Amino acid sequence: MKYLIAAAPAVLLAACSQAEEAKTAPAVETSQVETSTPEAVEETVTFKTLTGEAPIIIAHRGASGLYPEHTIKAYETAIEQGADFIEPDLVMSSDGVLFANHDGYLSDTTDVADHPEFADRKKVRQTPFGDREDWWSDDFTWEELKTLKARQRVEGRAQEYNDQFDLVSFDEILDLVMDQAKKGHKVGLHIEAKWPSHFSAVGMDMVAPILDAMDAKGLKAAGIPVYIQCFEPQFLADVAEKSDIPLIQNLIGPPYDKMLGMEISLDDVTTAGVGANKTMILNEDGTTTDYIDRAHDKGVLVHVFTVRDDEPAPGFADSRAELRALLDAGADGIWTDYPGTAVEVLEDYETSDQ
Repeated sequence: MKYLIAAAPAVLLAACSQAEEAKTAPAVETSQVETSTPEAVEETVTFKTLTGEAPIIIAHRGASGLYPEHTIKAYETAIEQGADFIEPDLVMSSDGVLFANHDGYLSDTTDVADHPEFADRKKVRQTPFGDREDWWSDDFTWEELKTLKARQRVEGRAQEYNDQFDLVSFDEILDLVMDQAKKGHKVGLHIEAKWPSHFSAVGMDMVAPILDAMDAKGLKAAGIPVYIQCFEPQFLADVAEKSDIPLIQNLIGPPYDKMLGMEISLDDVTTAGVGANKTMILNEDGTTTDYIDRAHDKGVLVHVFTVRDDEPAPGFADSRAELRALLDAGADGIWTDYPGTAVEVLEDYETSDQ
């Protein structure tokens, strides 16, 4: 699952009716299968997605199962593997630079603890799960953050790439997708704003910097598909006032939604879609719920997080079985740490009998 932490008591850790517009929002073209006979008959695969088109594969923090998350190497690998979208989680430095980091704290994904010059920056902040002592993104300038190196957060994954890659600014990520577009390969951005209420509280609103950065780089003119996602409804409502970009309301899966007072029903969703924890769709006995069907009945897209090759959901033999179940259920998008696997499963699914 996405991991939720807050940088302040009112901030979440790891909302503009656009459902109709999103039906024509970024999506992979439906594949066609040709027979090998001279009289080839084109057969269009029909998906149970809201649009009937193939779901999007979203590289969760890049190919984060293979390389340290939110690094250029992780993003480039995801693109090479065929991901439709890459997902940068955005936080801010003390001087207002947007950069990719999931937690807002730095100890799990960087070598900050090995920098004695930053020892005095370690401090305690309150989170919904208790106090946490760590190094926090907005206590550093971007120049200081650029002296850090990225590390793999998950034990059991390859650690040999630790301390090789820099942290990455939002501008650098935008340059990456623009370069891909110039080469004729349009890769979308599925942007998550992390703890925007915290940054607003300390005088750094995230809405304008995110939108302005994309405008400055010319993403719209280049036809780069974009979604903006967040767990905080107010942030999405603020974005909706200034932009027509499709929005995704992220949902905290049970039981944490009740613990944090963040239960959001489908009746309350006014964004183009939801980011649903996979526990809302996949049962532990290997079956699926009707959540996606109910969302589609209301015209709501469902993007599901997060499929991992090294952590299949209970009730499923492996991530491939999990992915097929989500495709059968009609998921409109799937976040994964291993986009190569998801792309392969989707390609097999498109050519199989449903």
